Amino acid sequence: MLETVALSTLTVFLASVGNGAAGEMGKQLLLSTGALARRATGRDTPLPTDREGWEALAAHVHARLGDDPRQAQEWALLLRSFARRATELPSGSGLPPATRHFTDRKQVVSQLRREATRPAGGRPRVALLHGPPGIGTTETALHLGATCHDLFPDGQFYVDLRDGPGDTGPAPAAVLLRLLRRMGVEPDRIPPTEAGREDLYRRLTAGRRAMVVIDHVTSVAQVRGLIPSTPEVFLLVVVSGSPVALEAELVPVSPLGDRDAWKMVGKIAGQQKAARAKRHKADVLAHCGGNAFALRSSAIRLRDEDEQAPEPVPQASGGDDPVRTAARIGCLRVRPETARLCRLTALGGWPTITTHLAAAAAGIAEAEAALLLADAADAQLLESLPDGRYRFRPEVRRYLADTAGSVHGVPECSAAVARTLEALLNRALHAAHAALPQSWRTEPVPARGEAYLDEEQGVGALAAEADNVVRSVFLAQEYGQTDTALRLARALWPLQLKAGHWDTVLPALRAAARLADEELPGSRMAGALHFQLGLCLGELGRWEEAHQEADAAVRAERGAGHLRGEASATELQGLLHLYRWQYEAAYARFVAAEAVYRRIAPGDEGEEDLPRALALSRRHRGRALRGMRRFDESGGLLLASAAFFAEQGEAYNQARALTDLAETLHDAGENSEALVRIAEAERLLPSNAIPHLGYLAVLRMRCEVAG
Repeated sequence: MLETVALSTLTVFLASVGNGAAGEMGKQLLLSTGALARRATGRDTPLPTDREGWEALAAHVHARLGDDPRQAQEWALLLRSFARRATELPSGSGLPPATRHFTDRKQVVSQLRREATRPAGGRPRVALLHGPPGIGTTETALHLGATCHDLFPDGQFYVDLRDGPGDTGPAPAAVLLRLLRRMGVEPDRIPPTEAGREDLYRRLTAGRRAMVVIDHVTSVAQVRGLIPSTPEVFLLVVVSGSPVALEAELVPVSPLGDRDAWKMVGKIAGQQKAARAKRHKADVLAHCGGNAFALRSSAIRLRDEDEQAPEPVPQASGGDDPVRTAARIGCLRVRPETARLCRLTALGGWPTITTHLAAAAAGIAEAEAALLLADAADAQLLESLPDGRYRFRPEVRRYLADTAGSVHGVPECSAAVARTLEALLNRALHAAHAALPQSWRTEPVPARGEAYLDEEQGVGALAAEADNVVRSVFLAQEYGQTDTALRLARALWPLQLKAGHWDTVLPALRAAARLADEELPGSRMAGALHFQLGLCLGELGRWEEAHQEADAAVRAERGAGHLRGEASATELQGLLHLYRWQYEAAYARFVAAEAVYRRIAPGDEGEEDLPRALALSRRHRGRALRGMRRFDESGGLLLASAAFFAEQGEAYNQARALTDLAETLHDAGENSEALVRIAEAERLLPSNAIPHLGYLAVLRMRCEVAG
């Protein structure tokens, strides 16, 4: 059967599984692959940490398959099932629509087209489009995509890095995550590690003719892993500001000349309005400085002005850049209460603005805030988004925040930030409680604020505000509101457990865990945050960091005398070992966790959860014993765990335990009994549990092959 298991295919499979254990079934496949590798090699095989390690393991497994046709057939089946999971790129354009008022830029567009279509000659096709904020870099990129659609029949993909919660933009792994989602990859198929994501990106684009646009890039690291390795992929990197040090065709976007600038004004305002305002032409062109955003703002004001007499254009301050000048003029043209709302909201640096958030910042009713936000968007102080939210352009936000103190005073500005943080905390706590109403890791529901009906609504609300909640952790810390910062970070727990927003929450959890160690060392709060951070890092495949955080969680919970927290953190230590194929170490930590659980006495906190915690502990120990090839003990623990969840009516957890039991029986050679357990698990799962049902279907075939 060697011809069906090529060494190169086996190497790709093993590395992909190791880097790509996304979701529950990804972890199941990771453990199953570890068991198969151990069976094939006849020795312990800890999870490799680099490509060389995976290649060595693949070579060792491959060498043994020639002596065991049944094992070779099972590996071939597993590889075929994995290959069928390959994602196809969606055809068509994934770029936002181009502006209808695009003007000039013929030389820039021609330079971009040349780079996109030149003979590859062993050099990747990469262009770096850059220019001052508001100059029109994004519009140029979108115009290129609209006019070159036929050059990229395998798709155009756009990722905007502007709306993240931090000033430096998302990390490279998060950029890859966003791009893979734009390429149609389902969340449970996206590898958790940066290496795994880059590998999937390259496999998806191999031999394809596609265009990838990454907008508002702030560092080379964000796009280095996206440089094409296939000649027909064109990567366009867009920077608002000075170019980053990327090896690429540098394409600067310069200010529009006066002729083209006024032509753009005429397109937007209408030729009649532009003609009537001709006496102000010199002033308009002077304060706009050829900047596309400033010109558009001026043109919209001209278009919307009274028919009788256009207002004179305020003079630009010396040294002001065009975007800040446009923002200053916008504030003069709107009602004072609109400008106040914008300035106070801008103080938070929020990725997106909701009516709820803006109302809190301004201290007004949401109905009034909705009207003022619409007024601000009309004046180009805000941009409206398709989901009903708003956002600031970065330079506009900076201008508004910079002037807020001098216009409204420091006390009012501080009060605005405090109100917004309180509103976000209240909403996050309500959402977290609705998402996990029985969890001891979420706070009781607040007395005030909007309640959510069920788990789905709670998770949805928390996901919608995720970037703002992450931002609020940093803002609360900056304003000295330690308790608020830590509680906001704790409220992110359901996003980790239910929605897998690992990349999103990681920066906030790092900051909050550090803050807890500084302000509340050895506390339950510190233990909880180190636990959340350790789990997050483990899900992202950052194993060493994850172990350090799990250890810190154990120490803090033990120091606080919190038995349930200590046991849970000890269990996390075991899971981290388990997913690295370190079965003996995992088993030892699971045994230690159970011992801590059993110290919880009647009447102690956590007593009511103890039976369920012990059932989960039996499942974990059973999985570790399977890896240690102690199949009888493993099967007994897994059967007991499944029986407990059957009594409790927890069909999903029962199906998980039965899946583990079927794996153990298969490894022990008891395939007929394994097929019975697979059928039981399949009956328990709903039809939409597609990943789990798909995994069971492959496991069934493996059992049938093994006979």
